[in-house]
Amino acid sequence: MATHSGAHILQWSPEKKYSERERWICIYPAYINSKKTRAEGRRLPKNKCAENPTYQEIRDVLVAAGLNVGVENKLYSRERSKELLYRGRIRVQLKHDDGSLYNTSFPTRDSVMLHLGSMIPQLKTRQTKASAEPTAQSSQGKGKGKGKGRR
Repeated sequence: MATHSGAHILQWSPEKKYSERERWICIYPAYINSKKTRAEGRRLPKNKCAENPTYQEIRDVLVAAGLNVGVENKLYSRERSKELLYRGRIRVQLKHDDGSLYNTSFPTRDSVMLHLGSMIPQLKTRQTKASAEPTAQSSQGKGKGKGKGRR
């Protein structure tokens, strides 16, 4: 294999401290997307997920919860669409260097994802979208019905 002169390939090792980003947990929006199936990458039950979360929403909720968060421009491997909307990987620090929890409310990655699934639908940006959405959908439904019948 050819070696890259400027790029440094990061590999996991147990000697790394918990404060280093390579030791932080990864959360992709697909993990908590209620529109995805388990095969497409959803990790929680549908009733505990949010509908089409973005990495910005995930970041906002975790920062508000007091967690140390980093955003990376990565695409989830099971994501079919390469659009910018579906990009983004969130890194979250769960432990201090001594092994103690960074935030006692979030001991595991599942606790972080459950918190995200419950808080993202309550965001102010989601509340305004939900009130505007039903009117847009009802107007779209009127135009349909002339599909295959006119051949």
